[in-house]
Amino acid sequence: MTSFLSRRRMLTGSVALGLGASLGTAGCNSTAETPSLAGPSGAGSGFPVTVEHKYGSTTVPAAPQRIVSVGLTEQDTLFALGLTPVAVTEWYGDRPHAIWPWAEQAAAGAKPEVLSTADGLQLERIGALEPDLILGTNAGLSSADYARLSEFAPTIANRGGFDSDNFEPWTVQTELIGNAVGKAAETTKLITDLRDRFARAAADHPQFAGKKAVFLQAPYYEGKAIAYQDGLSTAFLTDLGFVIPPVINEYATDGGQAQIPVEKLDILDEADVLVWATEDDKARAELARNELFGRLRAVREGHSIYTGGVLAAAIYFATVLSLPYVLDTLVPMLETP
Repeated sequence: MTSFLSRRRMLTGSVALGLGASLGTAGCNSTAETPSLAGPSGAGSGFPVTVEHKYGSTTVPAAPQRIVSVGLTEQDTLFALGLTPVAVTEWYGDRPHAIWPWAEQAAAGAKPEVLSTADGLQLERIGALEPDLILGTNAGLSSADYARLSEFAPTIANRGGFDSDNFEPWTVQTELIGNAVGKAAETTKLITDLRDRFARAAADHPQFAGKKAVFLQAPYYEGKAIAYQDGLSTAFLTDLGFVIPPVINEYATDGGQAQIPVEKLDILDEADVLVWATEDDKARAELARNELFGRLRAVREGHSIYTGGVLAAAIYFATVLSLPYVLDTLVPMLETP
């Protein structure tokens, strides 16, 4: 079974909060001139634009018409900016055109081609799409990947400086993408508006302040409960005022995750609230099979939350489209006394 552990290990490693810049080869400055099959993408003016990232800088000479996303979540930012990529990359979920419910309205009926990374980058398919911009801010691109993709079109890698080559703050990824498509002003507004939404939600719920919360995958994985330490993967909670109890750090592993043996599950009694990323009822039932689970204070007192598949995915995506869905869906669940 493919678990959230394997999926999120690929994207997490998200405790470090410093922002660095690792410079390497310069980005490709060429662009394809083939007309877009999907029509104009609607990118802004003011080109050329130059974007700094992990492997140096990439110049996008003109408003891109054929954007390909080789990362796992970049499509959300494109849709939020009113752009239609010609291809996106499937992470998981088998959603039509890799579009989740929170992005459907912004996608406005878009039907991009769907790429897969199951066997690595599909270079032949990417080249055949004749892209004029390739986005890989959430792709974990190696220097070799970046160089090869840059032969097709200007390519944007992640910023670098965090523990994971895949996962960076949603603000950083949004800014990189917005700058690359010439929509810096619109991107700044998206970021500001979402930050304001979190601030308002926190202000409207003073009871959240200082309460201890733990976010966990579900079900258990190889006899362990996988909890997220304080960092990027728990920002959706800490931005609301919650704190992550440091007791889980006793079981810390590389990647910002604490792997708590199920026989030690009672350390979660340090938490006032438990948020379990349950994909389905089967996952929730598996949690309950552990005797210690039923004894946990949060479970007994009704402060244990089970997300369901879409909310879990929205938390994991952590984009300018998925996080408003998290606020709208999770905050009412957290309001229960």
